[in-house]
Amino acid sequence: MSFADNLKQLPRVSHLAALELMADDAVVARIENKPGQAGSLAVYNHLAQLYGAITPEAARRGLELFAEHAEDARANPGKHPNIDRLLQLLAEPRTLRIKQVFATVAE
Repeated sequence: MSFADNLKQLPRVSHLAALELMADDAVVARIENKPGQAGSLAVYNHLAQLYGAITPEAARRGLELFAEHAEDARANPGKHPNIDRLLQLLAEPRTLRIKQVFATVAE
């Protein structure tokens, strides 16, 4: 399936403003719920729900979900930083914890 088809199968993320990826209690990356990052937010959120963190096993599944974009990331390092991060987690097996940042509604 394509990335767009995979996204349709993932849980919605409208309740999230962002995800913070943590290593050793430090934020190493932030994926925001905005155009250009919303798909990555959905994938990473889904992986965190399934695996409890972004583990090497979760990274393998994430690359499957990113589908054609994972192939493009392998061919063009730096073009897709959120996919590059998953590739790096496979190359240097480690785990990133996820902290959800919830969206707030202005009243």
